Amino acid sequence: MGSSDVRRGRVSAMAVIGWAALAMLVVGTFLAALGGLNATIYGSSSFVERYLEAIADDDIAAAASTPGVALDDAELEAFGLPADISTAMLRSGVVSAGPEDITIVSDVANPDGSHSVTASYRLGDEIAESTFLVRPLEPLYGVLHRWEFADSPIAVIDVTAAHNPLFTVGDLTLDTRANKTGDELTAFSHTAPYLAIAPAAYTFEYDSVLLEAAHVSVVAGAAEQVPVTVDAQPTPAFVERVQLKVDEYLTACAEQPVLQPAGCPFGIEIDDRVTAEPQWSILTSPQVTLTAGESSFDMPPTEGVAHISVEAQDLFDGHFYTVEQDRPFTLALAATINPDGSIAIQLK
Repeated sequence: MGSSDVRRGRVSAMAVIGWAALAMLVVGTFLAALGGLNATIYGSSSFVERYLEAIADDDIAAAASTPGVALDDAELEAFGLPADISTAMLRSGVVSAGPEDITIVSDVANPDGSHSVTASYRLGDEIAESTFLVRPLEPLYGVLHRWEFADSPIAVIDVTAAHNPLFTVGDLTLDTRANKTGDELTAFSHTAPYLAIAPAAYTFEYDSVLLEAAHVSVVAGAAEQVPVTVDAQPTPAFVERVQLKVDEYLTACAEQPVLQPAGCPFGIEIDDRVTAEPQWSILTSPQVTLTAGESSFDMPPTEGVAHISVEAQDLFDGHFYTVEQDRPFTLALAATINPDGSIAIQLK
């Protein structure tokens, strides 16, 4: 073998070694990049952070579709929740405040491959901290990590709509009677559970012509079940309408030309002979006030004053005289709102 052949052999060997080294470098670089991706973008911390950021961005569809968030029928049953529990609040425009200033405090790998990820965040004016247990799923393309919540962070908010079945949360108005039947539909107050993305803050209220409920805010922590009461009370318009009905009722009573107007809270007895039709008038109408009772908005016994003017003849000596008398009376009632929005009044 000539020297030229030896040189060519050495060059070929060096080329093979060079290509092998380059291949190893490429593989090493790829593995390093893959490891970096799995530790960052596809890591358990990033999985939790993306979920919290989706809530902060009011992208509730993305948050709700995060693996491990949705509850199946078996999980609902295990938590003592109805299979038809409302998911109406799982939408954008409902959350009043999502987690901000999100920081991953720790990410602890557990022996079974799951991770306990602790995140700190600001929710409104408060700083909170939550630990999420996440577990691996089948890797994407066989190499990129995927995760799901081992325990769903979804919350349950038990809404008591007091004295009115409707309530508003965010820009959504809901009816707590949605899944009820029979006598439950006619109850004065209703309670219903709702699934809600968490952690997040929610503001409940109600405002209509006849009823209004003051704003009440609740913070639903991850996997928490929290109660809230939306306490609807009569508006001034409601009171005014009941007052109008009361005044109309008393006016109709006063128009009866008798001593004891039928179905009315006032009257008089005169032992002598009445010689002309009695004339009634209402001096003071009871001022309506309404408070919530067990099944209606109630006005307690409230005083009013009627006046009667009537001509009479004394049966003993026959002289004629005029009765002019103020007759105090009390009136109590219960008011409810009919399905068509009208007001029903029941005198007590």
